[in-house]
Amino acid sequence: MHPNPAFRKTPRDRNLNFAAQVGFGVLAVADESGLPLLSHIPFVIEDDAALFHLVRSNPIVARLAAPHPARLAVSGPHSYVSPDWYGTADQVPTWNYVAVHLTGMAEALPQTELRPMLDSLSHKFEAQLAPKPEWTSEKMTDGVMDRMMRQIVPFRLHITDVQGTWKLAQNKPEAARLAASDGVAQFGMGSEVQALADLMRTPPPEQQ
Repeated sequence: MHPNPAFRKTPRDRNLNFAAQVGFGVLAVADESGLPLLSHIPFVIEDDAALFHLVRSNPIVARLAAPHPARLAVSGPHSYVSPDWYGTADQVPTWNYVAVHLTGMAEALPQTELRPMLDSLSHKFEAQLAPKPEWTSEKMTDGVMDRMMRQIVPFRLHITDVQGTWKLAQNKPEAARLAASDGVAQFGMGSEVQALADLMRTPPPEQQ
């Protein structure tokens, strides 16, 4: 689906914040033949860069032995939208969603940077589980963490381009958009349909 320009007006900072909040996406790197190598990864954004790690056996690791272009696709709430939900004639089925693509050069980092990266990553997600006491790597038995870290490699994606699509029926009359949001909330098929319905009811101001 080629996104309508009406759905691509969200500022860079908002798209970056969205990607940072999700913290999970699909890394794409082309192999020698031009076909994409894909890996689903957690990540943390710091200073306009996405920090992530890969297991050594992942073929992307060899591809990133030298800096290489890469893209990180981050998906948010999404759902099928039935034409019947708009309450107006001559509509067609579609899929509403939020997605952000981060593009830039990916490079391997020194192994000494792995432990701080992992601590930053776990802290990000553990903080969202409060009031549960935070898990930290200090809880690991001596030597176990070091042995596990030898199996993974740290990387940084220097973000040079940010593209976001927030397809929330902004191109429909308000009454139709609100009616469709009710349909998504009640019958939606996808992920986080209630969050998507809420976004459809009140799209970000820059998209209205």
